Amino acid sequence: MRTLLLAAASATLLLVPAAIAAPATEGPTEISASGPGGELKGFWRGPASVSAPIAVFVPGSGPTDHDGNNPLGVAGSPYGKLMQALAEEGIATVAIDKRGQFASAGAAFGPEGPTIAAYAEDVHAWIRQIREETGAPCVWLIGHSEGSLVVLAAAQAQDGVCGVISISGAGRRLSDVIREQINQNPANPPEIVQQAEAAITSLEAGRKVDLTGMHPALAPLFNPQAQNLLISMFAYDPADLVRRYSGPVLVVQGSTDLQVKVKDAERLAAARAGVSLVVMDGMNHVLRAAPGDNVAANAATYGEGSAPVFPGLAANIANFIKTHTR
Repeated sequence: MRTLLLAAASATLLLVPAAIAAPATEGPTEISASGPGGELKGFWRGPASVSAPIAVFVPGSGPTDHDGNNPLGVAGSPYGKLMQALAEEGIATVAIDKRGQFASAGAAFGPEGPTIAAYAEDVHAWIRQIREETGAPCVWLIGHSEGSLVVLAAAQAQDGVCGVISISGAGRRLSDVIREQINQNPANPPEIVQQAEAAITSLEAGRKVDLTGMHPALAPLFNPQAQNLLISMFAYDPADLVRRYSGPVLVVQGSTDLQVKVKDAERLAAARAGVSLVVMDGMNHVLRAAPGDNVAANAATYGEGSAPVFPGLAANIANFIKTHTR
C-alpha cells in the first residue's frame, strides 16, 4: 500500500536523547567518524539546544560533496539548504563527504576501489559513532540518487537504523537504467548501442570490460577505474532491497527529474506494503523547481547558486520522521 504524504509538518516533535555535542547554533559543524578506510568527515546541522531525531545524509554519485555541490555543474548547495530546512523542522542531520572525497579524502579504499558495499560500511560507521555519542537508539538514513542505493544496502543490517528515506533513487538495477538511456537517445548510432549493451552485459556478469576499439563516447562511462563500482551497482535491485528491509521507508521523487523517473519511485514504493511515496510536482533531480517540458531550462537550474530547495520537501521528510519516531 502506498501513502501520499502531505506537505504539512507534524505539530508534535518526538525526541531522542541528546545530539552530538550539540552546537549552540544550528551548524554546520564538522564532526568525524572512524571508518574502515580511515577518518570520515560529516557536517552536523540541528536544532539548537533541542534533542531531536538524527539522520545521516548520503550524497549522490561522482564528486558530489556534503552540500550537494559538484564541480561538473551543480552549485548552490542543494543538500546544505535541505539540511538547514530540516533543522528548522526539528530534525538533526549529519551530511557526509564520501570516503576518498573532500573532507573525507584521507580515508582510503582497498585495492578494489569504491563499491556500494564499502560505502554502506561507512554508513554503519556513522551509525555507530552517532549512537555512541548521543545515546540515540537509532539513526535515520537519507540518500539522494546513488546515495539512495547506498542507504538501502546499509539498512539491510538493520541494527541501529530508524528508517530509510530515498530521494530521487532509481527503482531498477542501474544497468537497466543505463540501457534505457542509451537506447532512447536518438543521437546514438547503432555502433554505440551495440557496444554499450555488450559492456553492460559483461559488467552484470562481474567481468571487466576492455575499452580497446570501443567508441570514444563510451569511454567515460566504462572508465576502467569505475568498473568495480559499476559491477557492484549492477548487482543490486533497489526494489528488492526495499522488500527485504522491514523498517519505515519513504520514497521521494520529483516529477520533472531528468535522470530518475516517477516510475522508478513507483517501483520502489510497490516493493512491499507500508512503503510511503510522495511525488513533488515540479521538482527536478537537484531538488529545485524546474519545468518538465524544457530540458535546457531544467538543466540550467543545476548551476543556479541562489536557487532554493524545493518548497515542501523538508516538511514532507520531517513529517515522516516525526510520525515514525518512537
